[in-house]
Amino acid sequence: MSVPFIHDLTPAQLRAHQANTATALELAPFFHDTPLATTQHAQQATFPELALIPPGTFAMGNADPNRLFGECPESIYTLNQPFALGVYCVTADEFDQFTQATGHVWADHLLRTEGRQPVTNVDRDDALAYVNWLSTQTGQRYRLPTEAEWEYAARAGSRTAYCFGDDLGCSTANTGSFRLQGRNARGWQRFLPFCAPSNQALDVGCYPANLWGLYDMHGNVWEFTQDEWDGAIDLHHIGKQRKSGTWFVTKGGSWFDAARLACSYARKPRRADELDTNMGFRVLREIV
Repeated sequence: MSVPFIHDLTPAQLRAHQANTATALELAPFFHDTPLATTQHAQQATFPELALIPPGTFAMGNADPNRLFGECPESIYTLNQPFALGVYCVTADEFDQFTQATGHVWADHLLRTEGRQPVTNVDRDDALAYVNWLSTQTGQRYRLPTEAEWEYAARAGSRTAYCFGDDLGCSTANTGSFRLQGRNARGWQRFLPFCAPSNQALDVGCYPANLWGLYDMHGNVWEFTQDEWDGAIDLHHIGKQRKSGTWFVTKGGSWFDAARLACSYARKPRRADELDTNMGFRVLREIV
């Protein structure tokens, strides 16, 4: 299977690359797994919708030398294997289904989301318990995405700050601010009263998807990745001993943060045991 440099592909070619990869694997571009078990609960279970992400080479990181803390310089990275990624973050309903099936106990004294809002106030162990349950229920291997897999899927061929370009308006993502430049920024000033931050995570899928059919890769909630954070965890600890605990890379920004932190290359360290109303996760399902 050829591995193209995805930034050279047109939008039509990017979608065709996804569709052709799915066909070669005898899968649909969008699908969800079904349970192996025949118990009543298993038959009623619904698992996350997945998008087939084709292999490719891409530019990862930020090419601008004026990078924010933690951002990596641009480098060329190749993903040789296709994978499937959750079309949405794991929702409160999906996570509730898991807790009812397994008796998994998590922090019940904290604010919880409902329905199709992304599940929040879950730590990394909760996320791992959920993906392990999916693996057991379906016979497939689920896990959290690596940072490279997450950014590659989020970009969907784009080499700009966001999958939509270098601007991010209030109609394209749920962030604590929006980022428009030049003439676009001046034109939007008269609409500012209608772009007030939501002050909470919204239902998944409220904003446009990227070219590979993934929603909310910018904003709404930060998403855990599989990768540990390497180096200082903030500007105050550069060259000093790291704070206690294991820290992991999160991506995507959130409803609470500025749009600048929702860039495809933006990243933030979060503790493995951290709980927050602006942090959730998305599942990856291995294909081969």
